[in-house]
Order: sequence, then structure tokens, then C-alpha cells
Amino acid sequence: MKAFKSIDYTWVGRPQQVGDGFVGQSMIPSQRFSDFSPFLMLDHHGPMQVKPSPVPKGVDEHPHRGIETVTVVFDGALQHRDSAGNKGVIFAGDVQWMSAASGLVHEEKHEINFSRQGGVLDFVQLWVNLPRAHKMEKPRYQELTSAQIPTVHLNEQVQLRVISGEIAGVKGPALTYSPVLLVEVIVKGNSEFELQLPEGFNVAIHVARGSASFNKEKQLLAKNIAKLSQKGEWVTVTAQGDETRLLILGGEPINEPIVSYGPFVMNTEAEIRQTLQDYQSGKMGFLEPVDY
Repeated sequence: MKAFKSIDYTWVGRPQQVGDGFVGQSMIPSQRFSDFSPFLMLDHHGPMQVKPSPVPKGVDEHPHRGIETVTVVFDGALQHRDSAGNKGVIFAGDVQWMSAASGLVHEEKHEINFSRQGGVLDFVQLWVNLPRAHKMEKPRYQELTSAQIPTVHLNEQVQLRVISGEIAGVKGPALTYSPVLLVEVIVKGNSEFELQLPEGFNVAIHVARGSASFNKEKQLLAKNIAKLSQKGEWVTVTAQGDETRLLILGGEPINEPIVSYGPFVMNTEAEIRQTLQDYQSGKMGFLEPVDY
């Protein structure tokens, strides 16, 4: 007999504005870090209508240390640059996996041509905590195009896009510092199917579009997230509507202290104080001005 995961609880996204170009909802309650470890934050921005602008809007330069930021684009286009010399553009279906690690300064904005034309923007950004042993690694940048992300079809209606970790015998390309499963599920029309997820992981399923229920419990609309139990491996998903998009987050818990201060996440207060000194003294680098 299959062991099914139970639903610990569900959470409705809370309004969240970031910078001057991203308006969305915060999906992971900040007071429950341990419930979702290694995940610290999941913001869903959109779908929103971006008005044409000659100057891209978004989030101006800001620092990070001790974490990774993962951006998955459903619609629209974003551009990124950082003090480690990385820059890039991600479009619908693409993923950016930035490991800030020991620290960098970066900015995220609407891609320049998308900004000038305007259009629908819809994306999520996930913050992943780093284990103590890797918090001071050299920053790393992974830009994964849609074509690089392997897919598997469970049936004619259900497609899995495997970004990291392994599911249904398919491995994702993203490199991670601790075991992380990140999968986008795209369902066309009404469908019911089962997913086998790692036992012992913290697992959550975000309803990004459409509606779905898990283990035949109440139907969750878009911008709801379900936290599953660590025990058990299987979950039954029932999707309804023309299109449902889900984002599966699974991770091996990092059982270490968390001390956070804005964009910095370390293990002790002393490390946070040192981080602030390093940022203020310029050790995380600088961004050159850009004339759009």
C-alpha cells in the first residue's frame, strides 16, 4: 500500500510590493522558516500588466549573502546584473539560479525591450538558504533556458518541468548546495494524477495558476500554497480548469540556526554584524551606472 503525505496546512499569499516594478504576493510565512527549510521566501509577482516605459522598472541594486535566489518566469522577460560580473536575460520558461553565497550586489528589472513594449509579466522568486559550510562560497550564477530544462509527460494532459532534483526518473540541471527538488507542473484541462515526492523532505506545492486539490481535500485557487507532511511519499493531485500550473518545492531541512537581517541570512548575530561591515566597506563589490 502506498504511503501518502498528509496536508499539514494551507496558506494564502499576502500582498507584497518589491521595488517599483514588481507587485505580487508572499507565499511563505516568514515566522515559519523551520517548516519550510531550506526555503526562506517565495514571492509570486503577477500576472501583472506592465505599461511601456523607456526606463526599465524593478528592483535597484541591493546586496545578498548566505542565500540563493531562484527566479522562474511564466510570462514576460527580466534582466539581471551583479557585482560578480554576471548579467543575463530570462524569458518565459527560463530560470535564473543565483547563489549569492559570500555576497554580491545585484539588480533585477524588466528586460529593456519588454519594458519599452509593455506586456504581461508573471514570475516567482524563491529564496533558498545555504548550509553553514557553503555560506561563504564564491558567488555562482546559473541561467537555464527553457530548452535546457528536461520535461516528462505523466499523461497527455500533465507535463513536469524538472529544474532541480529528480522526479519520475528525470533529473533537473540546476546545481544545488543541499538536496532541493524544484518542479513546475503544467496541466491542460481537468486531470487527476499522483506524484511521488521525497520522504523526509519539507515539501510544499504552490498553486501558481488555475486551481487544484491535494489528496482530495479542499480545492485551492491560485496564490495558495499547501505544506505537506514529511512522512509519506505520494500525493494525489486533482486539477480543474483550462490550465493549472503548480510549483513543487522540496528540500532536505537544514537544521542550523537562522539569523536574518533583510537580504542577509547567516547563523549568528556576529556573522550578521560582519556582513554589514563587509557590505558597507565595499567588499561585496559595486555596480557600474547604466544609461538606458
